[in-house]
Amino acid sequence: MTSRRSVLQAATILPFLSGCTNPLRGNNRNYSPSGLPLRRVKVSDERVIRTIAGLRPFRRSGFVVKAERMNNTIVIHNYGHGGGGITLSWGTAHLAMELALQTQHRRCAVLGAGAVGLATARLMQDRGWEVTIYSKDLTPNTTSNVAGGQWSPTSVYDEGYITPAFEAQFEVAMRHAYRYYQNLVSPTYGVRWISNYVIQSEPPDSGVQDFTEKYVDMYPQHMDLTQDQHPFDADYVRHYNTMLIEPAIYLPQIMRDFYNAGGKVQIREFIDRADVLTLDEPVIINCTGLGSRALFSDDELIPIKGQLTFVIPQEEVNYIVIGNGGLYMFPRKDGILLGGTFERNEWSLTPDPVETRRILDGHRGFFEKMDDPWA
Repeated sequence: MTSRRSVLQAATILPFLSGCTNPLRGNNRNYSPSGLPLRRVKVSDERVIRTIAGLRPFRRSGFVVKAERMNNTIVIHNYGHGGGGITLSWGTAHLAMELALQTQHRRCAVLGAGAVGLATARLMQDRGWEVTIYSKDLTPNTTSNVAGGQWSPTSVYDEGYITPAFEAQFEVAMRHAYRYYQNLVSPTYGVRWISNYVIQSEPPDSGVQDFTEKYVDMYPQHMDLTQDQHPFDADYVRHYNTMLIEPAIYLPQIMRDFYNAGGKVQIREFIDRADVLTLDEPVIINCTGLGSRALFSDDELIPIKGQLTFVIPQEEVNYIVIGNGGLYMFPRKDGILLGGTFERNEWSLTPDPVETRRILDGHRGFFEKMDDPWA
């Protein structure tokens, strides 16, 4: 039995042990609001492990979730999420599911196996439907595998081009997605909460409500920091928490869930709408992203190229940086993600070495000036 004396002796020893294991703790500015140490990202050409590019399926007026009848088939569209595909996937999947449940059927085809297609397929299965996914690519070869994975629906639409009806639909989808993802926070799904630091060159405009302020209840620990509350060489810094989804973990796990629930997959590339309508499922849910431009003649849908460079992972880095001269950093298990680019109507998937240089030099200059007492 533990005696009172042994407990007191242990209590006197603990401070000395903690002092030995962590002799230099830094100031409050070196810790996140959740109490985690903020460590410097090591950026150099020698630490680069890969550079990739992907195409965001963007519509100025926002994503499309609607149903239409084509011959004897009900086609439900769920595409055009821009840079918010992973973020909004469960939300727009929920909207598409509600449309499907208005029919008398219980069997459907889902076109596409990215984040949107997989979430849609899983929700249909949860409602007792028999689901077959048709896709030309599976993870790790989908556009979703190239996504950053921060939970925040960015570059989904252009202000001035959306309707009040879409804005309401967007918020419903965002809130559904926010709640669904919280059920998946775990190492198994590669979803976790993380601090975000937004680097701003000017003070926040008190007269203008930005996106995170508008939906502040989905951005917890939202606060503007003083210079003694952060370790960055920046005059204006905002903090909030979001979830971070690791595509290399998350997508294979959702695919496993789909298979375990009895789902079927067929590798198939469709040529046009007529080709799609040869499927015998009475309900088809279109989650083909940029492919919807050709398949369903949506000329508003354009690619926005995004380029990313990854450096060797650092387990000690556990925060996101956004807005550093248009750059951003996400710390993932498969590498420290350094972004990025935003090139409208660019169809090439070939990384641009000039952009790679800009991304690396920008991040290196920023993190070299970061205060890290443990470095």
